[in-house]
Amino acid sequence: MGDHPRDIESVDRATDRLLHEVAGWDPSAVAVPSLLPGWSRGHVLAHLSRNADALENVLRGGPMYASSETRDRDIARDAVRPQQVQLADLRASHLRFLAAARAPGDLSRTVELRNGVTDRASRLPFRRWVEVELHHVDLGAGYTLEDMPAEFTGRLVGHLAARYDRHPALVPVRLAADDGGTWTTGGGAEGPVTLVRGPAAVLAGWLSGRRAASAPAVEGGPLPPVPPL
Repeated sequence: MGDHPRDIESVDRATDRLLHEVAGWDPSAVAVPSLLPGWSRGHVLAHLSRNADALENVLRGGPMYASSETRDRDIARDAVRPQQVQLADLRASHLRFLAAARAPGDLSRTVELRNGVTDRASRLPFRRWVEVELHHVDLGAGYTLEDMPAEFTGRLVGHLAARYDRHPALVPVRLAADDGGTWTTGGGAEGPVTLVRGPAAVLAGWLSGRRAASAPAVEGGPLPPVPPL
């Protein structure tokens, strides 16, 4: 289980790492393609800024985004901004999110995210941490899945496994991390149980559709494709 105050401090540190890296780029690097198809690094940074605002909205009782179209339009609009503007926006949106996360309130309340997904308010700092860590990797500037904090990576595997639990396009999967962590996921599609083993970072990469330094080991069948969510 997460710890709300600790998750707030963890996402603050993760954001500082990302901001420090981006601040050291050549200004032209923001337009370089990211590891996400069709997105530049500027798109990734714009998404992170707007996601911070969206989670702030949720914490304050509003909808995450006005609409999916508005979300996509805002990211496209902000993706082409200069490096220093991107940095200033990401810092400011991050601080607004922190203020909302630290404000007194009922952390046990249920909040609604995109596409009908719900969660407890206390888990939003961890969800933001997921966004920051994975999209730091997506920038393709040297930060990898293996660089993510070990405590975070294990929790990320559990978080993603829960998202795919009973997914209709995924056969039953048992995940086994080298450090001893185990999870189950999938099971909405018929098929034998597939065992997927490896370091937690490798398991997180497979579940999130990202490539780690090595592939997971598989028993009981081929490595199942992870369906989009």
